[in-house]
Formats: sequence, C-alpha cells, structure tokens
Amino acid sequence: MPELPEVETTRRGIAPALVGQRIRRLVVRDRRLRWPVPAGLEQRLAGAEIEAVGRRAKYLLLRSSRGTALLHLGMSGSLRLVYDGAPPLLHDHYDLVLADGPVLRFHDPRRFGSLLWAGDDPGAHPLLRDLGPEPLDDNFHGEYLYRVSRGRRLAIKPHLMNAHIVVGVGNIYASEALFRAGVHPKRRAGRIARLRCDAIADSVKAVLQESIRVGGTTLRDFHGGDGRPGYFTQELRVYDREGEACVRCGAPIRHAVLGQRATYYCLNCQT
Repeated sequence: MPELPEVETTRRGIAPALVGQRIRRLVVRDRRLRWPVPAGLEQRLAGAEIEAVGRRAKYLLLRSSRGTALLHLGMSGSLRLVYDGAPPLLHDHYDLVLADGPVLRFHDPRRFGSLLWAGDDPGAHPLLRDLGPEPLDDNFHGEYLYRVSRGRRLAIKPHLMNAHIVVGVGNIYASEALFRAGVHPKRRAGRIARLRCDAIADSVKAVLQESIRVGGTTLRDFHGGDGRPGYFTQELRVYDREGEACVRCGAPIRHAVLGQRATYYCLNCQT
C-alpha cells in the first residue's frame, strides 16, 4: 500500500501541472471504488479552478474554488499525468480533464482507492477529523509521543502505526524508524522513557524525509505522479531483510508477526 512518502511524492509530482488550472470535466468510468464516487461530483467540479493540492495523512486534497475533493490511492492505485491523449486502460477508473493541460488519470486494479467530496472544510470530514498529527509537523515530537504512550500496554510498533496517535507511519517506516532509534518493536509503548521517545520521533521524521527525497519505496508497483518509481528500498536497513546481516553489528535480522504485520528488527541493536 502506498504510504505517506509515496502519497507526498505523488502530490509533489502532480501539483505543478494542476494548480491554477480550470477543470473542464471529470470523467468517471467506474464509480465502484472503495466507496462509490458521489453522484453529481462531475457537476461540482466542472469549471472549478484548482487552487492547491494538499495532503492529510495518506489522503490527497484537491482544493478548488468550489470546495475540496478527497483522493486516496488505496492499495494499488496510482495517479498519472497523461499528455498524449492515450486511451484509458482496463483499470483507469476516472480522468480529471483540465482546460489547458494534461489529464489526471487514476488507475487502480483492486479498486480500493477513492474519490470523495469534502466540501469547504475537509478537516471536518469523517475520514480526517479524528486523525493524529502529521509526523513531519512541529507538533509531533518526543514529548508528545511520551505523553500519549503512558499507560499503554500495546507494543510500540503498532502504537506508532495507529493513525489516531500519528498519521502515515506505515509498516515499513515503523520498522525502519525503530531500528534507527534502537528500540525493540515489541517493547510496551507505556514503558518507553522520554529520551527514547525523543529518539523514536526523530527517527520517524528522518526516515520519512529520506524516503520522500528519493520518491518513496517501490514494493511491487508504486510509481509517483511523474511515472517514476521510488528508490527508498535501496536504503532499507531491516525491513524485508530477514536472515541478512545487520548493517550495524552483523547479526542476522529477525522476523516476527506483530499486530498481524511483518516486523523486522535486530536483536542486538534494538532493546
């Protein structure tokens, strides 16, 4: 599934081509996405001017003069800028046709993505209103993580992956951040000291920023809005490296299932 760096990479890839453009029309070929594309959305968007392309957690916010559309890539979705009038493929479910520019085309074989309407106040939308802070914002830091972890018996890795605690820290990046911070993924969140929470928060920021710089992580078929793959896979230190030597100490990387998700760690370097 595309995580925060992949969604942010997509946002940065499509925004320059969209902002300031007028929407000529929305063409929906299949409304049966994770949630049905709302009836009448074509009429809402036709003629609207795109003012900004934002992101909240793993959602893209297409802000226009008439309100905000909420886009999600789902598990296998991608947004591409089509300049040459190429005919749609089997799983190209909608096109956003601009008055003077490319077509923004959504491709999703599994149809777990979505296109919804969030109106004038997207922060009040049910999918967004209860989310935790953005991990790259100033209000996510060690003191916050320490405070919201007190009394929690849950292991720190699924705690980090809870979008009510902090958004966008998916399975790959949680494993990588905890390795960098030297914290065992099974350690109870409520028993982690303040200084170690500082290290975790700093590592989360560093891992996400590094992944964004190289365009995300390609696992299967992720590509950014410019059609190029992400390359953070080349920088992974523990994820999907079971049995390989730890880059720090040389011990074999371990694998476990934690919260029904594959978890990778070094028994020597993470305590």
